[in-house]
Amino acid sequence: MTIPKINDRKLLRLIDKDKMSQSAAARQLGVSRQAVHQRLQELRGKTTKAIVAAKIDKVVDANFDAIKQLHDINNRTLHLLDEAEENPELSLKCISEVRNQIRLAADIYEKMYSVQVVNDFMQTIIDVLKNVDADAYRKFKKQVNEHRSLRSVLRFVG
Repeated sequence: MTIPKINDRKLLRLIDKDKMSQSAAARQLGVSRQAVHQRLQELRGKTTKAIVAAKIDKVVDANFDAIKQLHDINNRTLHLLDEAEENPELSLKCISEVRNQIRLAADIYEKMYSVQVVNDFMQTIIDVLKNVDADAYRKFKKQVNEHRSLRSVLRFVG
């Protein structure tokens, strides 16, 4: 059994995180571009699961933290508003802040909903392709894995 010349973690970091081309990564690793291409094909084809769900969980968790922070800020602002009854200028500022918080919360929920809709749509496409034409599914999976702009969001492995 031969020892691979290419360090998989380093290769994936160069391609995915550093956004390096396959040729540049090959030069950095001291191997041919074809070797990099073949290794990436092997790595990308080892699993059969979309990693979107994990990334969506992170986005959703981060947004819920933002909503909690907005809730805390809103409570403080409303408390200030109660105290500012004799100060019309401070009252207007507090009301404006509450309005901005509501707008921001609505934007966060809209983005979270959009991400979930995209995830559901992608899962539907995957299920239909798997059931209708396994070859079309393999081609779809390969193209998604090779497409740079999609690679950071979604990866099919296996």
